[in-house]
Amino acid sequence: MLNYHLVSDYRNNKIYRESFFELAKSVFDIDFTKWYEKGCWNDNYICYSYVDNDRIIANASISKMTIVLKGKEYKAIQIGTVMTHPDYRNQGLSKKLMNYIIEQYEKEYDFIYLFANDTVLDFYPKFGFQRVKESHFILNMSALRKQKVKMSTLRQLDINNQYDFNLLESFAAERIPVSSVLGVKNNEHLLMFYFILVFSDAIFYNEEEDTVVICKQEGTHLHVFDLISKKRVNIEMILSGIVSRNTETVYLYFTPEDDTNVQTEFIKDGDDTLFIRPTLKDSTKHFLFPITSHA
Repeated sequence: MLNYHLVSDYRNNKIYRESFFELAKSVFDIDFTKWYEKGCWNDNYICYSYVDNDRIIANASISKMTIVLKGKEYKAIQIGTVMTHPDYRNQGLSKKLMNYIIEQYEKEYDFIYLFANDTVLDFYPKFGFQRVKESHFILNMSALRKQKVKMSTLRQLDINNQYDFNLLESFAAERIPVSSVLGVKNNEHLLMFYFILVFSDAIFYNEEEDTVVICKQEGTHLHVFDLISKKRVNIEMILSGIVSRNTETVYLYFTPEDDTNVQTEFIKDGDDTLFIRPTLKDSTKHFLFPITSHA
């Protein structure tokens, strides 16, 4: 490896920040600019990068958060945005960044985890990460329809409208975990990332329940990506007021509080594979980290 130097926590350094944005856009086709400009990059998101002549050439970021698992809280680090510029690959830069992050945080946090695509499934076990199976959760439609709740009035939120944006910021900061079986706290930066860059056309506000719903109807399938509330809510009651007559299947992208009316099965093929270090000993058999918490 040549004389590259390691930099971190540089969100206020314009040169490094914009170089990081350029690398993320070229590798993952993700543009962090709007997320940063709206003030969503906070102290819980830290980049660790190698620099060559003021150019970010390799990176691994961490997200600090609290994981709620079966009612118990854990301090966790999630690693994400692991990337290397094509001109600097095969020099062991990602390996050095992973080892550095693990050394910095493994004693202070209960566990470290990440999501990997199919191209790097053999990479992370080298650092003591274990592959963990997650599950699909599909709601029983007949149980939903028995609720006999009147259709809810959902107002679609516009991330570019200042009032709506302030509302979403408030929910991101004050939300309670969607489930005590497996939920996430203190991850405002990630939730705002999903509001701004991923689900900007799928965010709705249920005023009666004072709940933000991220969902998309595709044919007969309703995909529910998250329910964000400042108080405990009845998921089935809320969804029963959303499903249309054409809805045949409701997919949940988080672990529900109650799985009585839920069909579960292990995910066999997915874009993201969960790796944890050390493994979770208290986890339930079927679980899914909320999709809006993925780094």
